[in-house]
Parts: sequence; C-alpha cells; structure tokens
Amino acid sequence: MAKISVVKPAVPSALETLTRDYLASCRARGLAPSTIKTAYTYTLDDVFLPWCATNDITEVEQLSQRALDRFTAALLDTPGKRGQPLSRYTVHHYVRVVRQFLAWCKSEGEGVSAGKPQLPRLPQRVVDILSREEIDQLELFAPTERDKLIIRLLADTGIRVGELCGLELADIITAQDRRAFLKIRGKGSKERLVPIGPQLMRRLDRYQRARPVEARSNRVFLAARRDAHGEYAPLTTSGVLQLLRGAADRAGMTRRVHPHLLRHSFATEALRRGMNPVHLAQLLGHSGLRMIEQVYAHLNADDGYDAVLRMLTGDR
Repeated sequence: MAKISVVKPAVPSALETLTRDYLASCRARGLAPSTIKTAYTYTLDDVFLPWCATNDITEVEQLSQRALDRFTAALLDTPGKRGQPLSRYTVHHYVRVVRQFLAWCKSEGEGVSAGKPQLPRLPQRVVDILSREEIDQLELFAPTERDKLIIRLLADTGIRVGELCGLELADIITAQDRRAFLKIRGKGSKERLVPIGPQLMRRLDRYQRARPVEARSNRVFLAARRDAHGEYAPLTTSGVLQLLRGAADRAGMTRRVHPHLLRHSFATEALRRGMNPVHLAQLLGHSGLRMIEQVYAHLNADDGYDAVLRMLTGDR
C-alpha cells in the first residue's frame, strides 16, 4: 500500500502508544526480529496508523465495525507502490495483523473496539512445484558438489533458505543408531530436528572433510570465493538464489526457480506419499496446520486416492 503522508502530532495518540507496547510484547514473546519488522511494524506504522490519522481515529474505542470495514475496503481499493491494486493475500495479511493487535488490546484491558476487521476471501492458490525428475536435473547441472548438496538438502528436507545458510558444523547430528538429523533454528529461535537419509549424510561428511583448512567460519556452507580480507564468508541467501538460477538456466528450465519452490515441492511430495500433515508441519517448522491447509490445497482427488491405496496395500 502506498504510504500515506501524515503530519504526526508532537504527542503520540493513545492508539500509537498502544502499537508501541504491542510491538514490545511481540519482542518479549521471542518473535523473530525480521518478522516483527517486516510483518507487524510495517503493517501498523505504515498502513494502519496513517489510515487512522486521516480518519481522526486516535483510540481503540473509535474503531467501530463500519470504521474497520472502511479500512479493509481502502486496502482493497488503494493502489500499492507499483500503482496496481494490492493482492488479496497482502490485504489479508494486513487485516490479520490489525485483528491480532486489537485482540491484544482487549486482553490487556486497553480498550475494546466495537467491531472486528473482516478478512477478505482469498482465491485458491495454485502452488508451482518441481517434480523429482526436475530436481534431479537441477542437481545434475549444478557445477560443484557444494551447489549440488544445497539443492538436494533444500529438496529433501524442506528447510528454509535462511535455515540452510545458518547451518553450523555442530548442527549435523548422528544418533547412536546411525540415523542423521539437522538441528534447525527456525523462526522465533525455535529448534527442531529434521532427518536426512544415509546417502545424503555420507555426502555431507565428505564435503565437510574436503572444506578448506583455512576456513575459519563454523558454517556448513561458505561462499565460493574469498572476500576482500582473504576469508571464506558464510553463504548468503542471495548466493543460494544465484546458484539455483544458474543451475536452472544450464538445465534449460524456463520457469523461475527459487529456494521456496524446493520447499513447496518437498511438502507436496510428502503429502502425496501419505505423510501425516501434523508430522509435516513439524518438519517444516510450522506451529499449526493453517499453512498446510492453505498452501497445499492444490492436491487433488487422485492424490488422495493414491495415498489411501498405499495405506491399504502397505506400499510406502
């Protein structure tokens, strides 16, 4: 949404003060700083509060149902930074943040709005995925073992690109029964164990033993070249995106290949093979099933039939 230019009074309104306290509460609950900044702070400071200021709303009690409906309607009608209407997904996100803020105000006894922001209905999202054969091709055309390992880890574990870049050597864990796991620090500093297969574990072990002896970083994946100080810096998310694009170009893929595409592909394949959605949500680092239900609604009746058939015949 285009930022509304408003001259703020010298003394913040009661509503502004409450948003500051709410954001402090989010930080105290241990939410990821990046999430607070990009999702909560932007929504409240650059979208919600400017709209309230232009409508002379300074207190929670002024937010009637009609006022909140006007807010949602304004989001749907106001063009964004590129001059195009905001997507319903973006509006849905903004309204959901405001709902959470108002619920917090009520729980803290800081005022109750007379209405509840209405979430716009979302169209069914069609998620693009790569087949297992396409992932094999992507790995085949990656030029180095580092790049091949990155592609295979993203495709076979479903971890986020930021989680992959943050992997440290001590995060590769082998249990007494020789099963291997990655210790992942996800959003909100929540840790989880993600299993990896024996073949992938052997490749990771060989890769670790072949790393440059002068590499000082304890990260698993390092940049391909030394920096200005002669050090191997940790691999960045933009570096992963570049290597994926390069592999896709060499493989002749015309679609846009990015790290989250591999995450979606892993989740879709897991559901098609009958994985319990609760277990999948845990592996992906989701706190509930809402994302699973929303994002992977593209699975069709044939997928359900095949999953049931595998369950009844014991074919896994």
